[in-house]
Amino acid sequence: MSPEARFSFATSPLDPAVLRSLLTDPTCGGYVAFEGWVRNHNEGAAVTHLEYEAFEALGVSEGEKIIAEACAKFGVDNARCAHRVGALDLGDMAVWVGVSAAHRDEAFRACRYIIDEVKHRLPIWKKEHYVDGDSGWVNCERCAEHAQTSATAPTVSTAHGHAHRHDHGHDHDHGHPLASPGAAVDYSRQMSLPQVGASGQARLRASRVAVIGAGGLGVPVMQYLAGAGVGTLIVIDGDRLEASNLHRQTWYSLTDCGTPKAELAAARIRALNPDVQVELYASRLDATNGAQRLAGCDLLIDCTDNFSSKFLLNDLAEELRIPLILASVHQFEGQLQVVDPTRHSSCLRCIWPEATRDGVVGNCAEAGVLGPVPGVLGTLQALEALKILLDLPQRLRDELLLVDLLGLGISRVQAARNTACQNGCALAPAALAIAREKTAREETDLELHFEGLAAAHEAGYSIIDIRAAEERHQSPLDALLPQAKLLNLEYTAILGPPGDLPLDLKAECRYLLVCSRGIRSRSACAALRERGYTAVYSLAGGALGLGVIARV
Repeated sequence: MSPEARFSFATSPLDPAVLRSLLTDPTCGGYVAFEGWVRNHNEGAAVTHLEYEAFEALGVSEGEKIIAEACAKFGVDNARCAHRVGALDLGDMAVWVGVSAAHRDEAFRACRYIIDEVKHRLPIWKKEHYVDGDSGWVNCERCAEHAQTSATAPTVSTAHGHAHRHDHGHDHDHGHPLASPGAAVDYSRQMSLPQVGASGQARLRASRVAVIGAGGLGVPVMQYLAGAGVGTLIVIDGDRLEASNLHRQTWYSLTDCGTPKAELAAARIRALNPDVQVELYASRLDATNGAQRLAGCDLLIDCTDNFSSKFLLNDLAEELRIPLILASVHQFEGQLQVVDPTRHSSCLRCIWPEATRDGVVGNCAEAGVLGPVPGVLGTLQALEALKILLDLPQRLRDELLLVDLLGLGISRVQAARNTACQNGCALAPAALAIAREKTAREETDLELHFEGLAAAHEAGYSIIDIRAAEERHQSPLDALLPQAKLLNLEYTAILGPPGDLPLDLKAECRYLLVCSRGIRSRSACAALRERGYTAVYSLAGGALGLGVIARV
């Protein structure tokens, strides 16, 4: 390969040391290489050797385009690819891809992109010679549709060390007649659409999407995106599965209860489509870890059930300049919004400049929901995600999609961009800075864990039940504490001006706020802290966490 050419065909053995030397750059901290070798078997048949042919003029031109695309898309400094043609013996290297970049993440992703695009777009044909005959010539454009039977042997290295997997295979595989029916991932139905095709499938395969929330919205989102062949899914959810989730989170089973949802979702994605790379975080996204977890994504999808997470994701999307698809559900209704900083669209703060506090509107656990409602909204999110990833027309812009599933009505409401946000969101940077400071200061300070209210009282806390009067009547806490020790204050009262509080909180006392599940109490605690009540805490998990209120 000449220093000028970044893609080439070779009739003689490839020398990785020489190829790597062409990428050496003292400004780069990450180097990634892929090697595909000829192995001695495929689909259960013994292989003796291979032959590759290519339409070289077109192949070199298209190969150079692929490398240019990878460099532009992932911001890498340099990349190269070499592919053998002619006869290859067992153990010979069939293809080599190398990428050098400032950091390893973009190098990994660019390398994967080049490998997959070369498989699909280059005019290369392969003949496998078997002990009992040959398979004939096969166009390698079909190879990546059968990744789980792939005969690849990648070698990956970075500036910080080396990791090798030697399968002694070759880089290209195909649907062999001996393969069992349905064993390979097949995207043919969506690729038949003129708006998708091979190029659209390649775009999906190169995409990196974060799904925040693996519940009622997240399950259909992940199922459809994994089925469509999105290359990498990042799953973020800090909750564990409960039996009350199952009527709407249909990927999971009763025996899964107690297991982190992120782990369950990752396992289901891998079972559905082994082509998809999964990264999971079984912990909550917050202002301090969000930017690191979401950096490098092509799309963010909000599948959470609380306002604080939605506004945080909105602000992170604006900061990182990554499109975000938001959805929310309330009983029989839902709404959908796309925030796209790359197109200067309106965002959540254009509609609500001040973030709505959690608990003002009940989530699924508190307000109730029929299972298909989040299923429909999550499906709409998945559809909108595919429209964005495939650059399809008629996607949501500067508007809210309102869905009434009881009356089967859909309407659109315009959401104009804030005039102060011509050069980017005017509110998100300050909101993020405040959130990061508060998260760092109060991450473990707002919530306390107790086995019972009596234990909290013995520890010196005055207990305040902030549930609504109807909730208190249906499930009283009085039996757990002497009546004189239990104070009642509704959550909505705390949100009003400080002077309107129906009781006087004393600076020398410590207070523990209790609601049903710990969501409203945490929000109320934060509101009181902002007003200077520093000795106020929230009962983690709420009354349900103590087993006080019957689970329904």
